[in-house]
This record gives sequence, structure tokens and C-alpha cells, in this order.
Amino acid sequence: MRRRLSVVLPPLVVALGALLAWESVVRVFQVPRFILPAPSVIAEAAWADRERLLAGAAQTAMASGGGFLLAVAIGVAAGSVLGSSRLLQRGFYPLALLFQMVPLVAIAPLLVIWLGYGLRSTTAAACIVSVFPVLASTLDGMRGTDPGLREIFGIHRAGRVARWWKLELPASIPSIVTGSRVAAGLAVIGAVVGEFVSGYAGQTAPLGIVVTSSMREARTDLVFAAVALSACVGFALFGMTSAAGWLLLRRWHASAD
Repeated sequence: MRRRLSVVLPPLVVALGALLAWESVVRVFQVPRFILPAPSVIAEAAWADRERLLAGAAQTAMASGGGFLLAVAIGVAAGSVLGSSRLLQRGFYPLALLFQMVPLVAIAPLLVIWLGYGLRSTTAAACIVSVFPVLASTLDGMRGTDPGLREIFGIHRAGRVARWWKLELPASIPSIVTGSRVAAGLAVIGAVVGEFVSGYAGQTAPLGIVVTSSMREARTDLVFAAVALSACVGFALFGMTSAAGWLLLRRWHASAD
């Protein structure tokens, strides 16, 4: 119990202190609500528009989760293929960097043209932003495979697929888990940015549209509420990824022992 409290309490205390300081500064200096609303005002706005925000969070969570799963699948597959050949790695790895270098805002309109408005475009945006960390971590994990174990597999004339499945992929699990944790946060960012361009209005509008429409209405409190809720979606996706990674790493260490 003490160990759990030592992990949970410090961030909670820091967050509570930051919120209290924020509330005090806004009230003491009488900052206008449309510039910086107090946390209490944001909480009131979130409760008043809870149905709209929860519906938007569900849409954003679906786009983020779907894009993240696609990114993991594509990243692991592409990283495995590039790690199997130096020639492929030299030829295609620089092209993979485009996913990290090109701004998503510049790509989002093209996604709308190709996939239309709505969930498909935002899912694709989340995937594009989050795929590179998984690809790079998979490739690094395969590079770090023990050369001695590679030699043993070669002595036993193991096939390429068998060597990947039984040696290189298990050895890459720690790196893949690390890259997936990074990708989990990026997926939410990609989904929200994609929603700015390809989202749709209405009662089930995603959080990105809630942010843009609230800005036009000068509802800064609702903007903060939507941003906070999107952060909660990111924390949830990161937590699930960390839990899945813990299970995989536990199994990996058990098999290594």
C-alpha cells in the first residue's frame, strides 16, 4: 500500500497544487474569463456540456485507438521487413521519415479528399503521426538482437520466418513497447488535429470540432474542458498500452529466464 501511495500521491499533489495556484491567480488578478478561465469555471462548463463532451470524447477515442492499432501493426511489419535487409533499410528508411517530417496539417486536406470527412480521415491522421516511433523502435530492436543467437539459429539452418518469429521479434519486444508508448500519445494528437480539418458538426462532433467551434463562440472555458478531456483520452490509451507492455515484458523476461 505504501509503495502504491508513493507512486500515486506525488503527481496528484503536484496537480492539485497547480490547480489551486491557477485558481488563485485568476481570482486575485481578476483575469477575464475569455482569456483564462479558472479551473472551477472550466469544471462548471464541462458539467453543463457533459453530454456533448462525452460524445466527442468517444469519437476521438475511436479515432485515436484505431489509428494507434493500425500504427502498431504497420510499424512492426515495416520495421521487421526493413530490419531483414540492409538494402531495403537504406532505400526505404529515409522515406519512412516523411511520416515524421511532413506536418499533419498539410496532409489532412488530402486525407479528406481521399477518405472523406469523418472517422476514416481522423483514424488515418492518427496512424500517420504515430507509426514512425513503432517502426523505428522495431528496427532498433531487431538491430540489437544478440549476434551469438543469430549464429546459433544459422547453425541449425532456421528459416528466415522462424528466425524472425522465435528470435528477432521476441528480442525486439522491449523496444516495441517503448515506441508504442510514445505512439499512444501521438495518436491522440494526430486524431485531434485531423478533426480540425475532417471532423463534422452536431451533437456527436469529436473533440477537435468542439475546440474549434468553442473558439469561434469565445467559449474559452469549453475549449479548456475539451482539451482536458482529450488529454484524458491520451492518458487512458497510454495506460492501456503500458499495461499490455507490462504483460508482454513479464512474459518475455519469464521466457528469457
